[in-house]
Amino acid sequence: MPHTAPESTSLDEVREAALDCQACPLWANATQTVFGEGPAHARIMLVGEQPGDQEDRVGHPFVGPAGRLLDRALEDAGIEREKVYVTNAVKHFKWESRGKRRMHKKPGEREIAACHPWLESELRLVAPALVVAMGATAARALFGRATPIETSRGRVAAFAGGMHIMVTVHPSYLLRVPDEARANAYARFVQDLKLAAPFAEHVSGR
Repeated sequence: MPHTAPESTSLDEVREAALDCQACPLWANATQTVFGEGPAHARIMLVGEQPGDQEDRVGHPFVGPAGRLLDRALEDAGIEREKVYVTNAVKHFKWESRGKRRMHKKPGEREIAACHPWLESELRLVAPALVVAMGATAARALFGRATPIETSRGRVAAFAGGMHIMVTVHPSYLLRVPDEARANAYARFVQDLKLAAPFAEHVSGR
């Protein structure tokens, strides 16, 4: 079973190899690896934390409640979901049992580090113009250090390999915001995504 991503020029080959990854203990309690999806050379890559319960069951990223909210926000920001590559920093669902429910549990440093070669391969092969780190775990995986979300939002910065990067909240955060504050929080998330919209088009030199 692989413990690291293969040196391949094929995203499909890397995705196939990831299905058997046992680099950390999360694979044992997960239904399956949930790898990234989207155009092989998408202009924008969205990186979240990890698959949730529904993603783990069906094997696709961002198909649960947070994914549906993300779809709406992308549309409101003028970005076509079908043209975006979506993935997670951690490819297996980390959870704990509460009765009959499987509840999300935040990935630790070990899991983030174990999955990093897969994320690096996605970045190398997709080579997006812009990477959007959604949430603290994604930011930690991409920057290699803890990155405060609120002080980092609202701007685009240079990133490795000629790419750019921006930070925003994870859409699941919006689901936890109190009702009276949710509309403003959502509007701010859409505003963040609007910063990404120009990168969906051709950028000179790419």
